[in-house]
Amino acid sequence: MSLKSFLFEKLSLFFMLTTLITVAISVIGHVFDANARFGYDSLLTPLVYAGCCVIPTLVTYSRRELSVREMMVRIVLEWLLIEAVMLGFAFTSPVIDTSRVSVVLAIAGSVLLIYVLARLFSWLRDYGQARKINQELLRFQQLHE
Repeated sequence: MSLKSFLFEKLSLFFMLTTLITVAISVIGHVFDANARFGYDSLLTPLVYAGCCVIPTLVTYSRRELSVREMMVRIVLEWLLIEAVMLGFAFTSPVIDTSRVSVVLAIAGSVLLIYVLARLFSWLRDYGQARKINQELLRFQQLHE
């Protein structure tokens, strides 16, 4: 994959993560602190989180095709780095009550869920594009036989 394609994919991931993180913050907030109210500056939080979570995904970039094992190791490393980033935000935030184990587990679980959903959505998009290309190739071959 070219670096340009890889970076475009990461931009797409950023917007997907922003949406999923916004939903997760809303759900967790309603469960653990439904009466909290925030200012407009809080609206930027999902953008910051998404941007910081895209950075660890750079570990999956390679100029050559990775083996399945190499890719799996990088995917696990990527997920662990993202968990570390998000838990780091949680533990340094004065508004998140990380003294409650349930809050920390909810954050870690939501990060895992968002990670799985983002991977699934990306795979579905790639699968659809691959199917379309294969259909076009098949039609091209049939026209030129």
